[in-house]
Amino acid sequence: MTRTAKLGWAAAAVTGVLVAGGFALGVHVGNLHNGLIAACFTAVGLYVVGRRPSNREGRLFVATGVAHAVMFAGRQYGLYAGPLPAASWIGWLGVWPLPLVLVLVGVTVMCFPTGMLPSRGWRPVVGVLAVVGLVLAVVSALWPVEYARIGLVAPHPLDLPGRAAAGAFYDAARPAGYLLFQLVWVSCVVVRVARARADEARQLRWFLYAVTVSAAVMVVGLAGWGSPVPGALTAPLMATAAGAAILKYRLYDIDPVINRSLVFGAMAVVVTAGYAVVVTGIGRLVDGHGTLLSLIATGLVAVAFEPLRRRVQRVADRLVYGRRATPYEALARLSAHLAAPAGGLLDGICTTVADAVAARQVVLWTGPPGDLRAVSVWPATAPVPAGPRALTDLDGVPVLHDGGFRGAITVVKAPGEPVTAAERRLIGDLAAQAGLVLELRATAQRLVAAGDAARRRLERDLHDGAQQRLMTVAMELGGLVRQATAAGATDLAAQADGVRAHLLEATAELREMARGLHPAVLTQDGLEAAVGALADRSAVPVRLRVAVERRLPAEVEATAYFVVSEGLTNAARHAAATVVAVEVTLTATGLVVEVADDGRGGAAVRPGNGLEGLADRLATLGARLLVHSPPTGTTLRTVIPCG
Repeated sequence: MTRTAKLGWAAAAVTGVLVAGGFALGVHVGNLHNGLIAACFTAVGLYVVGRRPSNREGRLFVATGVAHAVMFAGRQYGLYAGPLPAASWIGWLGVWPLPLVLVLVGVTVMCFPTGMLPSRGWRPVVGVLAVVGLVLAVVSALWPVEYARIGLVAPHPLDLPGRAAAGAFYDAARPAGYLLFQLVWVSCVVVRVARARADEARQLRWFLYAVTVSAAVMVVGLAGWGSPVPGALTAPLMATAAGAAILKYRLYDIDPVINRSLVFGAMAVVVTAGYAVVVTGIGRLVDGHGTLLSLIATGLVAVAFEPLRRRVQRVADRLVYGRRATPYEALARLSAHLAAPAGGLLDGICTTVADAVAARQVVLWTGPPGDLRAVSVWPATAPVPAGPRALTDLDGVPVLHDGGFRGAITVVKAPGEPVTAAERRLIGDLAAQAGLVLELRATAQRLVAAGDAARRRLERDLHDGAQQRLMTVAMELGGLVRQATAAGATDLAAQADGVRAHLLEATAELREMARGLHPAVLTQDGLEAAVGALADRSAVPVRLRVAVERRLPAEVEATAYFVVSEGLTNAARHAAATVVAVEVTLTATGLVVEVADDGRGGAAVRPGNGLEGLADRLATLGARLLVHSPPTGTTLRTVIPCG
């Protein structure tokens, strides 16, 4: 048997004998709490030490329990009518250590749940408490300054001079000292709660919740029956909650418990107060009948109960969860994002998850399980992770739709704060809704890709088919004009030349139409050449800067091309601009496209206009169209992911 085990058995034996012997001498309400604290704190402390031998808080619990056992047995012995042999000295042992025991209790509370103070700076504070407790204990040991309050049958064993002066000093110092103890304890707990994270925060919540319930029961007992017995009987609750918190054994989330307790307590007060006001207050004023007023009160309470409960629930949610969204609020917010314009869907998913679980970072990934790529991140200032990742490396929550894998959501919380089971379930519920978004996004991408492919085929058919035949006809008409001129048929030559001119104009228009469908230069030479061609044909002078060192996916190049084309068209047709600045650069976050003119402002994404179609197309690539259009000047900007 180890030394720790031997000490544990010895503490259990001493506490058991002292508590059992004390209760055998009778039950005294004023001393009942000492016996309960001795039994439950020693038992919980020994259990904690047995499960976690290195946990110092368990040892503090045992020390607190043994100290209370000594005080309990001593007081019970001194309170026994008779008195018993050596009652003066044994009862004395149950009185004078009280200030030191309170210091021990304070240290136990201040060190919860780790058994260590929040920082080294608290050590001098504990030293001051120990000095104050020692002074009070010495005075209590030398003079019977506590005997009148406790009511021991046996007298104080010492009869030293200066009793009156000692009593006066103790009466002044005791309240000040005990108030100092309580202020220090509360301050330390507040500091620890403010700094606590993850498991430690939950452990503190369990303990503080038990202390609050115990205090509430104590107040109710004193107010209703004038007795502290109900509060004293809740001492095991504090020890049990603290032990469960330390061990984290079957430790369920305390937040819902506190939440429901707040709602239940508040509604109990509201219902009781409302009933009392109607039945008692109004009854006295009108001298009404009790039964009728009771029925009226019941009806009023029934009508007001549900609206009040909802308000109280919102307040309780805010107090318990802080600014974190509740599960219902999270799903409601996601539904709002789904109904909003398409440009913010992916960002909305990440924002909703972050609000629901108080995350530091949320990333949405799409693709197969072995080749996931980040498409959105919260907060927006965080960089989007580059490169492919596997689901097994991410520890993310899968995003599924109709049984198919669509992606994953990864959540990063504060250091040392894990994602709880309840939070993981909530993320799973949100991921199920996100699966539909990703499926719709994938479908839209396929439609856009199919449309681009169809436009390329049509452009190629027009270029290689209809345009070539029209050019052949134009050349033949040119030969006919020359023959007619040579034959002297000047009227016929003029008519044929006019037909040839119209045919060339139609061919040019057809060429422009084909280029608008999908420019061949974009497919052949890339984005830089295609944007350069747009600038050359622009009716407004263009300051162009393109920095794209490599070919990008076809859908990215085509979308960027149409952004520039739409910006130049708007500047020429609607803004009456004198110059347009176009910048296309490839960065780590994606392809940045910006078109800014100096013409009239007022441009906006409206149903049916070109900017709306452009915004929808960008949304399929996980990008958003930003339009800044004050009275003068318009800027279109987007960042297209290129992963």
